[in-house]
Amino acid sequence: MAQDDGVDGYDLIGDVHGCGHTLIRLLEALGYRAEDGVFRHPRRRVIFLGDLIDRGPSIRLAVSVAKRMVDAGEAHIVMGNHEVNALAYCHQAPSDSEREWLRDHTPRNNRIIGRTLEQFHAFPLEWETCLSWFMTLPLCLDLGGLRVVHACWDEPLIAAFLARRPDARIDRDFLVESVQHGSLAQRILDRLTRGTQLPLPPGVEIRSGDGFTRRSFRTHFWCRNPRTYGDVVFQPDNLPLGLEDRPLSAGERERLSYYPESAPPLFVGHYWCKGVPALPRANIACLDYSAVKYGRLVAYRWEGEERLDANRFVWVDVEREGARGWGRELGPCDFCIFLQ
Repeated sequence: MAQDDGVDGYDLIGDVHGCGHTLIRLLEALGYRAEDGVFRHPRRRVIFLGDLIDRGPSIRLAVSVAKRMVDAGEAHIVMGNHEVNALAYCHQAPSDSEREWLRDHTPRNNRIIGRTLEQFHAFPLEWETCLSWFMTLPLCLDLGGLRVVHACWDEPLIAAFLARRPDARIDRDFLVESVQHGSLAQRILDRLTRGTQLPLPPGVEIRSGDGFTRRSFRTHFWCRNPRTYGDVVFQPDNLPLGLEDRPLSAGERERLSYYPESAPPLFVGHYWCKGVPALPRANIACLDYSAVKYGRLVAYRWEGEERLDANRFVWVDVEREGARGWGRELGPCDFCIFLQ
């Protein structure tokens, strides 16, 4: 896919997770203005990194703002794991399957998608439109000078995916296949939208900040020769005491990905970073800074550079709705046009 004609650069925006009002503040800080219900910039385009939905207070608004921009050609977007989850959760399994839904309606899964379904409950047709739109979102973008994926750019899996789906978009058959553990579709969706994870030793668990108990930990993909768990862990929750120095086995190293330093700049979200935005490497930027946990909604202003520059990060701090600014700056009617 080529870069857009007549565009000076791209503003890449990390995981929104239903922080619709904050998204509008960030777009305005980047110089975008609403015209006829679409945020536009005369010389720039947005690229959303996925995970528009779940957890936040204004999910419908977040989806509407992004979708209107994409539909109008003012933005691009890649699919996040929460869009994948929603599609599987809301699609019934084939009649010969042992399950009712592609994603089981367990208490954990119900909790993850709960706020999204609550906010769309009175708007079922709008939710069906969203699901149809999610199915059209590409898993990755390669614009020549930059690459975008929600969690991990795995070159062999992306090559296999594009050989099968040249437009980088899934369909229902692919989604159905993806729930079969070990299938190519499962490996592709899991790696590109969730990244790599390593299981914790038997009997070891992490109680994460979002209230879930986890038996694995997230890893990154920019260490050429990792030796220990600490070399690759990439998540807000610390590993249990002593595990950072635990040596990686040969099998664990084989499960990891590596993105070369010579490759084009890559933008990802997904990883719940905290603090002041920083670059893990000169050709990699993670833009997920825990917006829905009252962190920061972060963008990167890319203008063609091969080596990324931390001075190009732009962000807004996330405030609780009803706190300073919302009532005075933007009243409910200001958003009506985005929710029609």
